[in-house]
Amino acid sequence: MTAGYVRLAQTGELARRAAQATERMRQCDLCPRRCGVDRFAGELGVCRAPAALKIASDNLHFGEEPPITGTGGSGTVFLSHCTLRCHYCQNWPISHLGNGVTVTPAELAEKMVALQSRGAHNINFVTPSHYIGPILAALDAAVPLGLTVPVVWNCSGYEALDALALLDGVVDIYLPDAKHATADAARTCCATPDYPEVNRAALQEMWRQVGKLQCDEAGIAVRGLMVRHLVLPHDLAGSRAVLRWLHDELSPDVYVCVMSQYFPAHDARRHPQLARKLTADEYLAALEALEECAFTDGLTQEPPDDDET
Repeated sequence: MTAGYVRLAQTGELARRAAQATERMRQCDLCPRRCGVDRFAGELGVCRAPAALKIASDNLHFGEEPPITGTGGSGTVFLSHCTLRCHYCQNWPISHLGNGVTVTPAELAEKMVALQSRGAHNINFVTPSHYIGPILAALDAAVPLGLTVPVVWNCSGYEALDALALLDGVVDIYLPDAKHATADAARTCCATPDYPEVNRAALQEMWRQVGKLQCDEAGIAVRGLMVRHLVLPHDLAGSRAVLRWLHDELSPDVYVCVMSQYFPAHDARRHPQLARKLTADEYLAALEALEECAFTDGLTQEPPDDDET
């Protein structure tokens, strides 16, 4: 299966979309916040990202879901900054502080081809949505250099539909979060009360674009949607409601990853409901809800150890 971006690069469509997305940073509306800032003039929106592409790391990663990691690893590119401001973010030095280095699209293209040559099964962009323009330009530059592996869009799930339209036919695998079921919980956890409605619309569009997860004969993902759900203390994620919506309104065939790895990172300890780690009982309750839904495919983790400090 030929990656979609390869075909779009060959027709010139990928370059056209890259230019369109880049121009939108002059009155930035690439995420649902619609800040309207001119990033080329040095103005910063909520994400705090400049116009120039900034990455924190690029390397083979072996900690993703098995269909993404495979045996050779995922060619993971961590983008600096983020459109969300989650109080419990485990990557906060990258997402909140913006740690990283500035690279050109041409330099990123070379990095991606190097990851492919090291055996990466895919190129995995982590929190990429505020850099759509330069990422598309980098993909366009990488195709003549021989890049062919699938592209993974590893995001918070807080995505604008018109920005996702620019990715239609480009992204092979969407790997978004489904973080919260209610506006109150989203307000508490990431000061973004519209997260649930925005997230659900985005997941529906991603499903329309790529559909059910497809893997090759070795079990490596080549196309499709995989949704991550992190179970939170005090059921702040609304796990039962999130899982039921995914099953009933999206599809029983969507690949769902229910994660138990929450701990109070970043400034979570300042917020009473987020200040402790997840308990085993809380995670097991989410697994009960998952079992009730009877998804056809997915992944769970071990319950947290209640005695662990």
